[in-house]
Amino acid sequence: MQRIRLRYTKRGRLRFTSHRDFQRAFERALRRAEVPMAYSAGFTPHPKVSYANAAPTGTGSEAEYLEIQLTEARDPDTLRALLDESLPPGLDVIDAVEARTSGMADRLEASVWEIRLDRVAPADAERAVTAFLAADTVEVERRTKNGLRTFDARAAVVRLEATGAPADRPVDGGCAILRLVVRHLTPAVRPDDVLSGLRATADLAPPVPAAVTRLAQGLLDEESGTVTDPLAPDREAVTAAPPTAAELTAAMAPEGSA
Repeated sequence: MQRIRLRYTKRGRLRFTSHRDFQRAFERALRRAEVPMAYSAGFTPHPKVSYANAAPTGTGSEAEYLEIQLTEARDPDTLRALLDESLPPGLDVIDAVEARTSGMADRLEASVWEIRLDRVAPADAERAVTAFLAADTVEVERRTKNGLRTFDARAAVVRLEATGAPADRPVDGGCAILRLVVRHLTPAVRPDDVLSGLRATADLAPPVPAAVTRLAQGLLDEESGTVTDPLAPDREAVTAAPPTAAELTAAMAPEGSA
């Protein structure tokens, strides 16, 4: 049995895809690509796919992760290409590595988010960010399946910065870009919770809905406030490990042989 870890995206209109919708699309892609999946036992077997910390519906993402279990070994790069071709544009498989370590979900400690605030002046966003970071606590409310819940949005925020839109992408009425690093706590603090906190601390109320994209998630470097690649330990383990019998056989086979 082989385990492969994949990184995929949710771009454009596909950011409105729910996690359940993605699961269905991905299982169809597995069948189209003829991936030799391992299945669970029982009366209703399911392909062994482990999803980790999916982004909320309506947000884009460049860094979603999952793991699949196979009954036969496959080259990760070839498998990535086959699955990417089998998914609609916007749901793109951009990285694959054989799992050689344990606990990938535990390495998803934090996320980096970009929040685009159209028709908000960068100076107004900077003032709101300063007020938010100066607060000891920022209580926000979110409606959950168990009712309205109040929690501190400030505690999870590691970094928060405001800049203007790039010069090559001017926006009528101005545009502010927030770059946010959030530690994964319980309950999870989402970008919309931080926006609620900015409204509470500085009365920042964007006139149009924010465009939110997750840029990265992984291990948190506490000193720099940066987030590292969660697949890096697997890549390093693959490089350090001796070749398998199958790899040796393939390397010794005459060129052009089946």
